[in-house]
Amino acid sequence: MTGLLVVTAVPAEAEAVRAGLTDHTVTVTPVGVGPAVAGAATARLLALAEAAGRPYRAVISAGVAGGFTGRAEVGDTVLGTASIAADLGAESPDGFIPVDELGMPPAMLGVGGVVPADPSLLAALRAALPAATTGPVLTVSTVTGTEASTRELRRRHPQAVAEAMEGYGVAVAAALAGVPFAELRTISNPIGPRDRDAWRLREALAALTTAAPALR
Repeated sequence: MTGLLVVTAVPAEAEAVRAGLTDHTVTVTPVGVGPAVAGAATARLLALAEAAGRPYRAVISAGVAGGFTGRAEVGDTVLGTASIAADLGAESPDGFIPVDELGMPPAMLGVGGVVPADPSLLAALRAALPAATTGPVLTVSTVTGTEASTRELRRRHPQAVAEAMEGYGVAVAAALAGVPFAELRTISNPIGPRDRDAWRLREALAALTTAAPALR
């Protein structure tokens, strides 16, 4: 069995994770932006490792994220208790309907719009990162950029701490492969009206490097 697979969206995130690691059993790979490409690439990596007789023991979706003000602030580290497909569903006159409430047949192997983190993996990360904020992390295909959409996300997901673009896709790939999954994020910006001047990518990437030793 090979070690841990850590997938990020972009090379800068992968480099930040690698900078904090000395454990060569951890594979860190950028797979692209968004849940579709992240899920497909992760599924391929897991399948290739299994076919080679060296399956990964767990997979982590890692990178920077937006944080809900008052729950996760810029520079904080977040551990996802679950990865939620926040914009997968249907609009209606009464509001958004999550995919799990649409009455469709169960998805393959029962994977729905919410994928919990593996309890043992999450517990190990919590022990290694006791100062980290824990809570659900939302996965979106369109980054939230208005006050109205921020309020709506808070209403629909009152426990959520952060928003990113890949976690749910990686979580589904891991679930279908039977591999433990967790999500680790560091906060680069508050969720709300789009303001690039408020982003602190350098600080978030530095926090990712600081958190990386927990992946050993």
